[in-house]
Amino acid sequence: MKVVVTGASGFIGSHVIDRLRAHGHEALNFDLAPSPYDDTVDTVIGDLRSPEDVRRGLDGCDAVIHLAAAADVNIVAADPVLAEELNSRGTAVVLEAARDLGTRVVFGSTIWVYGDGQPGETLDEDAALPLPKHLYTATKLAGEAYCRSYGELYGVEQTILRFGIPYGPRARGATVLAAFVAKARAGEPLTLAGDGAQSRRFVYVEDLADGVVAGLAPAAAGRIYNLVGEESTTIREIAEKVQELVAPVEIVYVEGRAGDIRGAAISGERAASELDWRPKTSFAEGAQRYVDWVTATQGAPMAATASSIDGSAAAV
Repeated sequence: MKVVVTGASGFIGSHVIDRLRAHGHEALNFDLAPSPYDDTVDTVIGDLRSPEDVRRGLDGCDAVIHLAAAADVNIVAADPVLAEELNSRGTAVVLEAARDLGTRVVFGSTIWVYGDGQPGETLDEDAALPLPKHLYTATKLAGEAYCRSYGELYGVEQTILRFGIPYGPRARGATVLAAFVAKARAGEPLTLAGDGAQSRRFVYVEDLADGVVAGLAPAAAGRIYNLVGEESTTIREIAEKVQELVAPVEIVYVEGRAGDIRGAAISGERAASELDWRPKTSFAEGAQRYVDWVTATQGAPMAATASSIDGSAAAV
């Protein structure tokens, strides 16, 4: 199968390219710039907002895995108009090209669509979704709605994948584990928004990439799947793990962020039963692998000293 991945020069997309190749697929990258991780992958340089560029990227492909988006929640909050253009209208552009070309669509969404949930509650793909607190979540819900509408109205074969919080090698510096590791390596305090009790279903990026490839299965057409780790981890627990793995720097609590969610418990059983996908990597193991990768690519950290408090909160 020939598969184009939008945003494959980025964190998740670059790993998806790796796994597509490992599974015997022909992989193509569609992005604004070539991949910094792989100079051998065929790449179409284009803008997600351009119908001509997107059609050029999808032409001749059996499927598109649509991952390109404004993904940093802080950037989304700072520039909501750009985020809407990329995440919502960009998805519509991809779907329209797929409609014309007969291309299968796999859409990367997020478990943020479930909101906070209730204590003791585990949510699956059939759960009712609340109105979103954050614009990032709103744009992803719009993308999901467009996928379902194109499926119903035009017969576009589509699958929605709701990602847990990805982490691992190549992660953006603003993601929580990456930000905490960078601070600890520099001997700086780890700043937690609110009380740090926000819970997330993290998923190691290589496991996630395998789940994305599994979403190409014919049986996944018209379905929604949660691709999540099997354990919930709080932001405070992440900070404590970084203290253990990198340096015993100070933990500092700052004011909570507007639109933040505490996180619901999310079920991954549908992906396990229908796609035969389960995550293989525990958070502790994945955090160790990430720290090892950072050390291998950046060298040993400086001596850790909790010398200053900068008051910034890491993005999740």
